[in-house]
Amino acid sequence: MADAQVRDFEKRVRQIDRRHNKLARGYVHLVERDGLLVPEEASFKRRSFPLRAIMFVLIGFILFKGIIVSQVGISSYSERLESLAEGGAVEQAGAWLMQIDPFTLAVAELIASLF
Repeated sequence: MADAQVRDFEKRVRQIDRRHNKLARGYVHLVERDGLLVPEEASFKRRSFPLRAIMFVLIGFILFKGIIVSQVGISSYSERLESLAEGGAVEQAGAWLMQIDPFTLAVAELIASLF
């Protein structure tokens, strides 16, 4: 009989500790109808992979390349990429990233037509 009471007591203590740890991460006070303040665990949105931020960076990079191509010109830009590709590993990686793709070309033509 005493063992059952001790186990029951320890189970209640574990539940209280678990709830206390959850509330320690953040909680809000809820007011019951009788005026009693009851803490409840705050629901936090779990952070996911920042897909939107990556898309903004890619779009910005394509716009940046398009502006450069429209200002410098395609032939001059290609010559600069060729000289960059003859360099070391970092320069070659930069030349690969800065190569003219269809999106960059479309942005460059759009910017050139505006100005």
